[in-house]
Amino acid sequence: MASHHCAISSRALWSTFIPTRTSALTVPAFLLPSLAERSNFSTTTPARSKIGSAPLSLPPDVTFTITPTSATSASRTSPRNAAGSSVEIAGPQGKLSLDIPSYMTIDVNEEKRTRTLRIQDADERKQREMWGTVRAYLANHILGVSEGHTAILRLVGVGYRATVESKAITKSPAYDGQKFVSLKVGYSHPIELGIPVGVKASTPQPTRILLEGAEREVVMQFAAEIRAWRRPEPYKGKGIFVNGETIKLKAKKIK
Repeated sequence: MASHHCAISSRALWSTFIPTRTSALTVPAFLLPSLAERSNFSTTTPARSKIGSAPLSLPPDVTFTITPTSATSASRTSPRNAAGSSVEIAGPQGKLSLDIPSYMTIDVNEEKRTRTLRIQDADERKQREMWGTVRAYLANHILGVSEGHTAILRLVGVGYRATVESKAITKSPAYDGQKFVSLKVGYSHPIELGIPVGVKASTPQPTRILLEGAEREVVMQFAAEIRAWRRPEPYKGKGIFVNGETIKLKAKKIK
């Protein structure tokens, strides 16, 4: 009797925790209308690039020239990355150029002085990614040749100083008239960095460096090279800070 009772209880437990294969799931009747009306996927169209489709406004003293690329030079590159045209932007601060991919076109509106980028296939990922990127480069170039880009570096630390020198002791000039930024940031010797072409450096204060230039990429790259000699550290807050950069101080390590 005891073995027969154990067999019955084991079968009951088996049927409780492991459902039979023949049992099918049933949906309550009150849920059928809502399931019938629900769609698996959204029917809305994918959102277009808000940055890439935004028109570019030209200041009165800026010229925007589009030059188609010749067929010989375009055939040397792959069709996916071939340059379709070259854009030259000129203004009071200088002149910059940028190659536009072949799958992009630029709509010109002389009445409103705007330029709008268009792509051939919005469903291709490569074109969607480059749409906003190229538009951002063009916007930076327009701002650079009209007003210029700036970067302000702050030297925080005891004895930290910076000067702009016409000659360097440890480096030779890369071009005629090149100047150098000399840093005193805690090393046994001054750090001398050659100023790139198209960038103007000045020191309004001994602990401030002002960089100015038409091309934003060159200005910020040179600022990053200066900052690399004394990156901000989180314990005393010393270092070279670019623009509005801040750092959160940590508690001192106590052994």
